[in-house]
Amino acid sequence: MANILDKFSCAGKVAWVTGGSYGLGLAYGNAYAQAGAKVVFNDINQDLVDRGLENYKKLGIEAYGAVCDVTDEDAVNKFVADVAEKVGPIDILVNNAGIIKRIPMHEMSLKEWDQVINIDLTGPFICAKAVLPSMMERKSGKIINACSMMSEFGRETVSAYAAAKGGLKMLTRNICSEYGQYNIQCNAIGPGYIATPQTAPLRAKQEDGSMHPFDRFIRSKTPAQRWGRTEDLMGLAVFLGSEASDFINGQVIYIDGGISAYIGQDPGNLDPSKFADEKEEEF
Repeated sequence: MANILDKFSCAGKVAWVTGGSYGLGLAYGNAYAQAGAKVVFNDINQDLVDRGLENYKKLGIEAYGAVCDVTDEDAVNKFVADVAEKVGPIDILVNNAGIIKRIPMHEMSLKEWDQVINIDLTGPFICAKAVLPSMMERKSGKIINACSMMSEFGRETVSAYAAAKGGLKMLTRNICSEYGQYNIQCNAIGPGYIATPQTAPLRAKQEDGSMHPFDRFIRSKTPAQRWGRTEDLMGLAVFLGSEASDFINGQVIYIDGGISAYIGQDPGNLDPSKFADEKEEEF
């Protein structure tokens, strides 16, 4: 019998992370590189692609990056063809690219709604559609969608985002249903609240030294009483991209410190003195 750890290897695989220049996308790319995969990524403009290439270089990773809008089907098909020619056929797709607009629903324009839905839901459809024929031919492939706590829960001002992520959860299950016969697995990662440069203002101490109200709220709702770190996502990404998960399909797995299983406590009961400052990734 082969060593069980060998089943978690991604050696020789080509992993495509959409929007993989920084933040969670970069963490996924870093994880696959460490597991032996060749990493490719796209982003919406050349500045972000250059930023991504520099970030991967700092990590000692030689990645392939190019400009590609995930809502442009022709651009996506060209990207996938270019990757197949220059790097190899895509074995792992991580639909990470996404946006959120925090606007009360009654104030949100149709244009703003469409932008969120197009990037967060239609984009993953287009990208999955582009890689599926090759995966079907090879009878092997992994598609990993970036869902969210908002795939399960509502929250004020995020109607379009929640609708898109709820739809992405069901797209995940439908890809499983339709393409599992080809040995293609489609699962989703549902991150909780992660310490990144984007969330740093929500974790910053107030002028009087008190906790930010949202920081206190999130910790009170999370059994782990901390924000997630980007490295908390890396193990699951590798698992879902590897042979170890070959009989797991159509699932959404939440990395949230237990928040989705917990009714929470009174935020006033938290002791701020026991919380060290959360450190996020440099990029």
